Amino acid sequence: MRLQTGDKIPAFFYDTAFQSGLSIADTLKKVKGKTALVFLRYWGCRICQYDVMQFAAGYEKILERDGQLLVVLQSTPENLKEQWGEELPFSVICDPEKILYSLFEVQPAPSKEAMTDAQTMEKVQAAAKMGLQHGIYEGEELQLPAVFAIRPDRTVTYAHYGKAAGDVPEIGELAELLAEEHKEG
Repeated sequence: MRLQTGDKIPAFFYDTAFQSGLSIADTLKKVKGKTALVFLRYWGCRICQYDVMQFAAGYEKILERDGQLLVVLQSTPENLKEQWGEELPFSVICDPEKILYSLFEVQPAPSKEAMTDAQTMEKVQAAAKMGLQHGIYEGEELQLPAVFAIRPDRTVTYAHYGKAAGDVPEIGELAELLAEEHKEG
């Protein structure tokens, strides 16, 4: 069953490109506010690179809400270390076996056509203008995104399962999601 507002996320441990065996329960308690947990595809995806770069550029908006951001990618820690030019202001959870995608029921699209919409195409064009190139293919190519806002007690205050590859809020919208209580499922 997909998570909805009011549900508690399951407890889990995770790895980043730089640390392993981290507890989500401990991570959520590191801030007074909420945590945005954003599921994307993998680092080689130009749309995902674009979203991550936008999140990094505007991360102070998250901090102003006493919040934090965690991005989940299907990339391996080794590939992320190789491909990154600089450290990000937030953690990226490496989930190449798609364990968290399964746990949170973040599903792939049924086809390439089904995962493309106007917002996705706008992000593809913006990524191309920035000179972003598609990198290593990892994980599920048809993977759809998902976004959750979570309190320190693991309660979901916002849950959104993306309908297309680009269906992820911009950084300002993401910061607002951490500031408000929502009823969207």
